[in-house]
Amino acid sequence: MSTFLNQSPVFGPVTSRRFGVSLGVNLMPATGKICTFDCLYCENGFDDQRRTHDGYVTLDQVTSALTQTLEAMAEKGEQLDDICFAGNGEPTASPIFPAAVDAALALRNRYAPEAHVTVLSNGTQAARLDVHEALLRVDRNVLKLDTVDAAYVAALDRPRVPYDVERQVEVFASFKGHVIVQTIFLRGSYMGHSFDNTDDAHVEAWLLALRRIQPEGVTIYTVDRDTPAPGLAKAPRETLDAIAQRVRGLGFPCTVGY
Repeated sequence: MSTFLNQSPVFGPVTSRRFGVSLGVNLMPATGKICTFDCLYCENGFDDQRRTHDGYVTLDQVTSALTQTLEAMAEKGEQLDDICFAGNGEPTASPIFPAAVDAALALRNRYAPEAHVTVLSNGTQAARLDVHEALLRVDRNVLKLDTVDAAYVAALDRPRVPYDVERQVEVFASFKGHVIVQTIFLRGSYMGHSFDNTDDAHVEAWLLALRRIQPEGVTIYTVDRDTPAPGLAKAPRETLDAIAQRVRGLGFPCTVGY
């Protein structure tokens, strides 16, 4: 199925299902993907299909592009709700990530003070002190936890760095509530492996992890765009709604992306 790459270092604005009018910050090159996961559902494609010899963008490139875009939007009176670190891979793996966060916060304050600064991350670098501190500074620290089943993570998210689910839960809890847990729920299969994580066993274990993390919010969603792995399927709307109701029953706000 078709996938795509984002422009670099700034793309959009786009209309986000969750964040409104959002301007993307892509610390990876526009020519390929650099990620610590290789998710079967990634809209940017599989890592080995998106290899690039280009490195991360520089801080000067990010600051210059973001300044120019925000200036132009402000001059035109265009709405901006969000500046989102996302792009072609894992933003927190970039060596300039903490400095880029500070630059984005300063530019947001200058040109679009009502906008939020958001980071979408798989959480693999969240224990690093400089990354952890930077994530505490942003408005929305959105970290992925697709399941607490290690075998499922290995098959679906396919980490390219050491990854321990128990350790991830501990790290997420260390943000003391300043974290939004993001989870994809799926049906379907790929290469003979079922990827249905909507059953009671998966959901109940995940809810127990949420109790430990105590997030300020939870976002659940399902596949919306093309995925590089054929056979993955949307979780039904009624299933997502039922899971969201269980999350809210624990006292955590929960948004749903269908």
